[in-house]
Amino acid sequence: MRVLSGIQPTGRFHWGNYFGAIRQYIDLQDEDESYYFIANLHALTTVRDAERLHQLSLDAAIDLLALGLDPDKAILFIQSDVPQVSELCWILMTGAPMGLLERCHAYKAKKDKGLKADAGLFTYPVLMAADILAYDSDCVPVGEDQVQHIEVCRDLAGSFNHEFGRGEEVFTLPKAKLLDDSAKVPGTDGEKMSKSYNNTIELFEPVKPQRKKIMRIQTDSRPMEEPKDPETDHLFQLYRLFANEEERESMASLYRAGGFGYGEVKKALAYLSEKYFAEAREKRAELEAAPERVEEILQDGAAKARRKAGEVLDRVKKACGVSS
Repeated sequence: MRVLSGIQPTGRFHWGNYFGAIRQYIDLQDEDESYYFIANLHALTTVRDAERLHQLSLDAAIDLLALGLDPDKAILFIQSDVPQVSELCWILMTGAPMGLLERCHAYKAKKDKGLKADAGLFTYPVLMAADILAYDSDCVPVGEDQVQHIEVCRDLAGSFNHEFGRGEEVFTLPKAKLLDDSAKVPGTDGEKMSKSYNNTIELFEPVKPQRKKIMRIQTDSRPMEEPKDPETDHLFQLYRLFANEEERESMASLYRAGGFGYGEVKKALAYLSEKYFAEAREKRAELEAAPERVEEILQDGAAKARRKAGEVLDRVKKACGVSS
């Protein structure tokens, strides 16, 4: 089984990115073949500063490696280093129905809100389809909000196969692997952690500012002595991400008994989160000090990705008649 996933470098990774997706990507790298890319072409719809996009892309690669992505197991690369994907995107675009793209969530949401939506956002699902199809991907781990894009990918690939396949399958039709939604992570305001809401706790921000951010997590104003339900409290939901079973049960009992302040939970959360990511922080510092090693990993990954994407693109071009 060949696994593929990409992640946009639109900001530094936070707890929500890790528990919602990155941790599960790393678990999947033991499959037969895994491709993971930094989606800098997709990020151009959001990040319009060249130096910032370059740095965010490098930071994303360093973060993934520090968190456990193993270049001996998985192929890690920058999206734009595989130009075959952009060519494949155009071929897919020529057969992409306007109505299909108009129904896609991201474009539709912006349009409904009266916000500016450019052609990049409108055709985003086609580039995503090219990303997936270029490597004959079997499995694409995605959140629930991205399942529609996998369906679009399958529609475009199926249509191409029907028109040009001559009874053979030119494109491999991928399947979505739904990421574990139990890992949804609340932000500092209790809403879903997201860069869009400015409520994130970054994975590798300096410890002291991170502690201050944790101590400022919004909580309710119920009296200390009042018992509280841990299952409905977003601070407890964050704590349980880092705690072992014994620690979770002990904290849950404290909630139900009452007679405690949220400050106690925040201090415990800060301590456990620092401990949880301590090894990754050390590895990240080593990688940051050796940019040539990171570049070597990315270039090696891109070379492998180009070889595979080149094979697929040649097959596609012959099928549709733009090469002999």
